[in-house]
Parts: sequence; structure tokens; C-alpha cells
Amino acid sequence: MSILDVALDPATVVVAVDPGKVMNRVWVSDGSGLLADPVSLPVAREGIAALERLLSAHRGFGPVIAIEATGSLHRAWAGELERLHPGGVRLFAPSETKAARTQLGSGRFKTDDRDCAALTYLARQGAGRPQAPEGAVDALRAGVRHRRGLVADRKVAQQRMHDQLNTLCPGLSAPAGHGRELPIETSTGQAVLACAAAFAGRPPTLRSLVSRAPGRLTRSTAEFWIERWKGCLPPPPDAELRAHRLGRDLERYRRLQDDIAEQDAELAVLLAATEGQILTTLPGVAVLRAAAFAAHSLPISRFPDAEHLYSATGLAPALYESATLHKRGRISRQGLAEHRDALMGIAWGLSLYSPSFAQRDAELRARGMRPIQARVALARNACRLAYRLLVTQQPFDEEAYRRGRLSSGR
Repeated sequence: MSILDVALDPATVVVAVDPGKVMNRVWVSDGSGLLADPVSLPVAREGIAALERLLSAHRGFGPVIAIEATGSLHRAWAGELERLHPGGVRLFAPSETKAARTQLGSGRFKTDDRDCAALTYLARQGAGRPQAPEGAVDALRAGVRHRRGLVADRKVAQQRMHDQLNTLCPGLSAPAGHGRELPIETSTGQAVLACAAAFAGRPPTLRSLVSRAPGRLTRSTAEFWIERWKGCLPPPPDAELRAHRLGRDLERYRRLQDDIAEQDAELAVLLAATEGQILTTLPGVAVLRAAAFAAHSLPISRFPDAEHLYSATGLAPALYESATLHKRGRISRQGLAEHRDALMGIAWGLSLYSPSFAQRDAELRARGMRPIQARVALARNACRLAYRLLVTQQPFDEEAYRRGRLSSGR
């Protein structure tokens, strides 16, 4: 039995920490109750020093420090307290804290003190997981999350520039299904935006449009957009101001593109330092998809089998059982959205480039499944495959996988 499953001695001092951005709520207690009034301590060094002074008055067994792992808010204190009290830090997921609050009769009422009471309750039972040292996986996870934020910013920037261009040149940039679309990220799109900002929405010459293209722009494509531009309605009265704003947004967009490209290169280096590099041997799964999935799946030893990993992504169907009642609902969505999206991305890549997965995808659609339903079904197979690769560290073999799938009947 693991030491984390053994109830604590009543004399053990338990420190419950509910993290915040600026202040952490702290309870210090033993088996007889609170040893001091609950306090809110700053996240900075001053708070750690105050906690150490509080603990110095209560000697005995080494303290057990229960901290709720909420995003990245807990990392500063968890790392420092683990250094000061090796092996004494125990981490708890917010879902565990909520379940404990429910058992204590306050599931629908969340306060910092109720969370601390729940953490104390869990620690007394010997629950929790130890604080792992920061390593390559943590650096990879931080890089993946940063890139995800950059991509989200890029999407917003593209939408804003489309709106600005439509105001300056009404009808020039048609949405998909309403004519020839103008992709902002392409050389053509960048040239059109640059001309719209430079000439305040007025049609440019062929030479001006071609010279502002950051890449290849054929003469026929340039002539098409110029002719279409000439047929647009005139710009609004405040076109100069709008064009100036568009120019600044275009500069920010280009810097954002450079940041994403730099982050992609960083992720390639970070992924190579982890066990997740093996996922790049999957067809249709390059560095970005492999890094996104590995960041939230490693260390793979956290999951006893592939089904637990699949359930952690939130793609497994929700189950309800009571006596003779058995219900299977839609996907549970219990895990992180980033983890779920990463697995769906791997399933998508495999369905395009792996013959075995492409065949399975065709079979599922022939049964009447919609594309998204078929991809969710493929994600389960992709999760099993990714789990096996992460455990064995053996590269993917298409023929071996096909033989194994046929022999198992899946």
C-alpha cells in the first residue's frame, strides 16, 4: 500500500493551502483542530516566511502540506514548500476538493475556508499525489499553452482585419460560399491588406499590389483582385483613420506570425527532450500535434492503461449506473479542453495519412456516422495507439498495427 493511502497520525500537522493570484488562504491544524486562526498570506517570500514562523511553534511530526492544484497558481508555493519540506507536499485536483466539500455538506457553497476544510479532510485520509520536480514535461506544457494562446490571438486578429477591410472596400473580401475568398494569411491576402492600408481603400495599381506581396503573387491573381476592387463602392469618409488602424493591426499580425513560428521551433526542441517525441512517427502527426498531446499525457505512468488516458481527455461517454439502470450519455468533457483537442487532432491526422485509420473512418461513415462522430470514435483507437507508443517507446509500424487490429477484430 502506498504511503499516500494511509491515514495520518492525529499528531501530524496539516497545512491546507487554497491558492490565489495574490493571497493564499492557509489553515494549520492537527487531529484536535485548528492550531491557529485561518490566515491569508501573500504569494511572495513574505508569505512563505510567515508560514514557516507559524509552523516553528508546532514541532513534532513533519507537516503535511495539502495544496489545491489550480492551473499554475499553486506552482510557486508548491515548489518552494517542497524544497523546505521534502516529501511533505500533497497536491489535489479541484474536482477532488469539490467532492470533499460535498461529503462535508457544502458542495454548493464554495469559499476559501471551505476549500481549506476539504483539503484538510482529504490530507487526513492520506489522499493526494506528491509534488513532482519541474522538468521537461512542464516546460513542454507551458510552451504548448503559450502557442495555443498565440493562435487564439491570431484568429481574433484575422477576424478584425476582415471586418476593417470590408468597411474600407465593401464586398472585396467575400466569405466562403459567396464568391472568391481572400485568405488573410496568404501572400495575396497580405498584399491586399497592405494596399488597403496604404491607399485608404482605393484600388491600387498592378505594380503596387505585386510589390507589396511578401511571397509569390501571379499576375492573373493580382489582376482579378484589382478588377474586383474597382467594382467596389467608395470608401467611407473616415477612410484615412480606418486605414491607419488597419496598418497598425497588420503590423501586429505579422509580429504574431513571427512569434508563432518561433514558438513552433521551440516546441520541436522541447518535445525532443521528452518521451513524446515517439508520437511523431505516427502518420499525419508532426511536432505540433505530438507536443499538444504529450504535454497533457506525460508522464504516462500516471495512467494505468489506455482507457484511463482516454477517460482523462473527456472523450469517453458519460456513464450512469444504479441497480439495473445503465445509461451511456454523450462525451463526458471531464478533462482539459486542450487535451481533448490534441487527441482529436491526432485522430484527424491519422484518418488522412494512415491507411488503417482511413479504412476505419470510411467504415464508420458508411454506418451513418457524421464526420465528427466518426472522429470521436477514431480518437479511442488513436488513444490506445498513442498510449502504447509512449509506454514502449517503439516507433509506429503500419503493417504491425494492421495485423494486430485484424487479429483483435477491431
